[in-house]
Formats: sequence, C-alpha cells, structure tokens
Amino acid sequence: MRNSHEFPEEQVRSAIQLGIAQGKAEKGNMGKEKSNRKKHAIVYAIGSIAAAFVILIGFSYQSPALASSLSKIPIIGSVFGDSDLIGLQQAQEKGLTIQIGETKTLSGISVTLDEVLYDQNNITIALKIESERELDDEYFGSGMDFTIDGKMPSGASGSYGEEVLSSTSRTAIETITVTDEMPNELDLGLLLQGGNGENWYFSTSINQVKDIKEIPVQHTETVDGIKLDVTEFSYGASGASVSFKSSEDAILVDDGLDRASKIEFKMEDQNGNEIKSHSGGVEGERVKDKMIYTSNKQFDPIDSDVTELTITPYLSLSTGGGGVEIDENGEETELEYQGNSIPPVEFNSFKVKITQ
Repeated sequence: MRNSHEFPEEQVRSAIQLGIAQGKAEKGNMGKEKSNRKKHAIVYAIGSIAAAFVILIGFSYQSPALASSLSKIPIIGSVFGDSDLIGLQQAQEKGLTIQIGETKTLSGISVTLDEVLYDQNNITIALKIESERELDDEYFGSGMDFTIDGKMPSGASGSYGEEVLSSTSRTAIETITVTDEMPNELDLGLLLQGGNGENWYFSTSINQVKDIKEIPVQHTETVDGIKLDVTEFSYGASGASVSFKSSEDAILVDDGLDRASKIEFKMEDQNGNEIKSHSGGVEGERVKDKMIYTSNKQFDPIDSDVTELTITPYLSLSTGGGGVEIDENGEETELEYQGNSIPPVEFNSFKVKITQ
C-alpha cells in the first residue's frame, strides 16, 4: 500500500508539466527520423535475443561472472504478460493494454513506462527499470505519485510491487483504484522518486477499455451497526469488480475497533468454482459521527460459461499488529492490537445474473 505521507500535489503537477514540455521538445527534434528509429529498435530487439541465447548456451557452465553479465541484458517481453495475474495476462494477449515504451534516464538509472491498462475505475501501470549500479530494495519507496487530468483525485488508493530480476534490473506494477467518477479518456501524469532524489516523470493520454459490462446491484443490509451497500458488479477480459460503500460509528475507529473498512467478498460461480480475489484499496471519510468507506474489490476474469455468481461479504481481520500514537510534543505511545476484541459479523450472500 502507499505511504500515508502528505501527497505533494503541487510538486507533482510542476514536475509533470515540465515533463510534458520536454516531451514536446524531444518530439520536435526527432522530426523525420521517427519512422527510421522504430525500424532500428525492432532490429536491435532481435539482435539482443540472439545474443542472450548464445551466452546462455555457450558459457553458462563455466563463467563465474555469468550472473553479473546476464544482469546487463535488457529486459525483454511484456511486464503484464509475464505477471502471475490472469487478468493482466489476458488483457495483454487481447491487445487491451496501451503500449507506451517511453524511457527516461537519470543518474544511470533507466525507467521505462512500458504499458498501461485502464479498465473499470482501475489504472494499472507497468515499469521496466535498469541501472548501471546495484539498487537498494526500497530505492523507489512505495511507487509513483500521480495526477488525473492535472489533479489528484479526491478518492484514490493504490498498490505497488516489484519483481527483482537482478541487482540492477527489475520490473514493477502499480495499480491505482479511483472511487471518483471517471471519464472514458484522461491524461495520466506520473512521478517516480528515487532514493537519491531523482524524479522520473511521464505524461500520457489513455482510453478506458470498451468491453466492460456493468450490472447494477441493489444489495443493502445493516448488521451489528455496519451498513453495507453494494452498488455495482462489473466485468471484462481483464477482470471483475464489486463496488460498494460501508459505514459505522466513528467512535469505533477511534478505539481501533473499526470493521466497515475491512470488508472483503468471496465469489463463486453456479458450479461452486471460486473466483480469485485481489482485494482493492479503501477510501474513508468522516461525516459527523460516521465513518463512510468506498471501495472497488478486484477479482480474476470470469469464464464465458458463467451464468450466475454468488457473492458473500465477510470481514478480513488480521491476527496481530499494533501501532504508535504520536502526541503534539512528539512523544510516542505504543498501541496494543485490538483486533482480537472485534466481534464476528455474518453478512448475507447475494446473487448476480450474468449475460455473456
């Protein structure tokens, strides 16, 4: 999950605007060379694959420096296609992703914005990262800051993960979940910060996938003070999603006993086959004496033979933890984990009819 630090919105806007200006200048300088450079890039990629194959076959058994040598081979292939997420694999195979391939290099570190997927209210971003020197595990922190049409959405959350290929190369996937109403087309601004203060910024226009089907859901219930309102189920080639709002008394949040923010869903088709869940971020807002949460929970794509889904809400509670409270004088007080005191809750299942 993203860090809880204050979002530097003005800094991100300024950096992205500068990036746009530089990008336009670079495109102007390229001029007539653009089509030729594309051809050269294709030839280079083929040559790199051949070279990698020869090294692996001819020298892997005898060279003690092989690992170091292989770490310098450029990353080849699709980040989404090589991920273990079925939805991203299918989206890439079906041509639903937006290919970018833009690279920025700072301090010997090249970051490539590889491709983007914009489905439902989710924006998923793939990066390729190659460095001339070894990189610390947390060099890029919790991932990218972002703007949508030049602004930070009022309701957004995200996750960031890296696949370390070697000490100098890795890939990364960041998912941004937005609870605001989203347009079919938008301008996405991205800022990735490095451990030595580097700023890689990108800006690109993206379009939402068009094969998404939306089914209104009217499932509302109140259980033990928790109000749950499931509003929509949507699905497409890249995955499925359940949209909902939940609320409860804010005093429970103050006491560390909140439950409405911990709602997940189990999903099964008409044959009892479970659809794998990938969770999803939660946005919370305090309104008077209530905490109101909004979220879109993500799932694998559903098969074409699915005609009905049974969806069961439940509480996902951690088995341990704790925290630290800091007062106005900077004094820290350890907070004991209160999850064991949270009473269990049983929600009702509901069904969704699917028309493929």
